[in-house]
Amino acid sequence: MPVFHKTKVLTDVPMHYCPGCTHGVVHRLVAECLEELGVAGKTIGVAPVGCAVFAYNYFNLDMAEAAHGRAPAMATGIKRVRPECVVFAYQGDGDLASIGAAETVHAAARGENITVIFINNGIYGMTGGQMAPTTLIGAKATTCPYGRDPKVNGYPVRVSEMLAQLDGPSYIARVSTHNARAVLDAKKHIRRAFEKQIEGKGFALVEVLTGCPTNWAMSPVDALKYVEEQVIPYYPLGVYKDTDKEVR
Repeated sequence: MPVFHKTKVLTDVPMHYCPGCTHGVVHRLVAECLEELGVAGKTIGVAPVGCAVFAYNYFNLDMAEAAHGRAPAMATGIKRVRPECVVFAYQGDGDLASIGAAETVHAAARGENITVIFINNGIYGMTGGQMAPTTLIGAKATTCPYGRDPKVNGYPVRVSEMLAQLDGPSYIARVSTHNARAVLDAKKHIRRAFEKQIEGKGFALVEVLTGCPTNWAMSPVDALKYVEEQVIPYYPLGVYKDTDKEVR
């Protein structure tokens, strides 16, 4: 009797991600959740510009490609036209928190019944390692080679905390992929975010802290250690909003 089988919601196409990048891990968690919930056949994913631009090659789902930062807007349109479908956006931090900040905030404020998987690796991965809104103070990037200076560049944006203050979202959580236990916990929250949509309860976002060994100039092991020791203290893990548990 098989103990494990590969989810059918992922294709057999080799992924293009750099060694040590955990985009592939998050892809698998999303795919497993959709399969377990029995909704893969009616799910539509939206991938914008960024490292996950080729996500449509890896998910065995109907996928749409959005302009940079516009995934929440496209997901909103798809969900309103096809409300019976499960619709999710898969976005990086430069995409979601910078050029797509307006789309993200207003989709959340409207309580659009979509799910957003937000990959936070603190840098623009695909376009050359520029500083992102989530880059930590002191962290180096091609656009801040001496480290992020809050006097010049401002402070990192805590997206989950910001969105949790809005009335529209039904579920906001931050998880990580720095070790096996964290990955298992991440899947639980990703599943809950999709359940919220299936239940018709509105906007749900899961922020996933990941490493970027290539642009951080670290080994994969050191990148995971950096997430645990430096990133998580600034971006604490946990559920930031769950309307099912709030007292009104």
